[in-house]
Amino acid sequence: MTSQHQRISAKETKSGFAGYEPYLLLSLSSVFFASNIVVGRFAAGHVPPLTMNWLRWTVGFLVLLPFAWRYLVADRQILLAHWRLIVTTAAVGFSVSSGMNYLGLQYTEALNGLLINSASPLFIALWMLILFRIRLTWTQAIGILASLIGVTVIIARGDLSALAKTHLNFGDILLTFAVALFGLYSAIVTRRPVGLHPVSLLAATIGASALMLTPVGLAELASGRVLTIDATTIAVLVYVGIFPSAVGYLFFNRGVLLIGANRAAPFLHLVPAFGSVMAIAFLGEQLHVFHIVGYALVLVGITVAARTPIKAK
Repeated sequence: MTSQHQRISAKETKSGFAGYEPYLLLSLSSVFFASNIVVGRFAAGHVPPLTMNWLRWTVGFLVLLPFAWRYLVADRQILLAHWRLIVTTAAVGFSVSSGMNYLGLQYTEALNGLLINSASPLFIALWMLILFRIRLTWTQAIGILASLIGVTVIIARGDLSALAKTHLNFGDILLTFAVALFGLYSAIVTRRPVGLHPVSLLAATIGASALMLTPVGLAELASGRVLTIDATTIAVLVYVGIFPSAVGYLFFNRGVLLIGANRAAPFLHLVPAFGSVMAIAFLGEQLHVFHIVGYALVLVGITVAARTPIKAK
């Protein structure tokens, strides 16, 4: 990588929570990402998918702006000098990836969606290898595999034969591209321009994404899709704008910067795990043995993968 970009410094790595900061932040980001799926399903029929994507990032930017303003002002010259990076990251990580995810879920089953999203760590590892020649260690690979098996057990509800009954469709193709693009974003975010504060980078990226999506959202509404404006819609938009968007990505980016994309990747397997917990807590589903087995495998995989330092070629 060129000298214009940097990885997290040793001083930053040692700061906060006695070294546990990245693991806490990545776990919390997974909670927020999982809640986005639950809340998004709850909002079905209230907000069209592309409009949801547009308003999500618009609200996220407005929420983040008061806290990020001083960083944006201080970093304005760096942001202008690296506007191509901002636009690329906004398109890859937020606009296109998130939009494809919302659209894909309109055409496929939840089981397919969760299984495809579980491939995120594999795509992250692939992009890290292609872009930066950083390989997974054997321990990291074993950790990712263990957590992937745990996710599969949870999604299949302990019956692996259920996986053979899934059918691929157009939605699955969209979701696969969305996951691949999120993997690219996760790799890119490990590098940032020298002197650019992470908060200003995230705010600029979210703002650029909201701007890109404005004509898309307006076009969807103009096509006849109805946006139901009521207390539910407002509550959903405020929640997804604050937690899965602004706070969730701030935590995720920070965690990735601290320990690297390959070590952070298995934490994404907590998303379906936390999602199932939320389903049990809020949707009345029952806790079964396969849940416990799946959670245990996910935790073991994350622990194994996250403890091993990345080896660069």
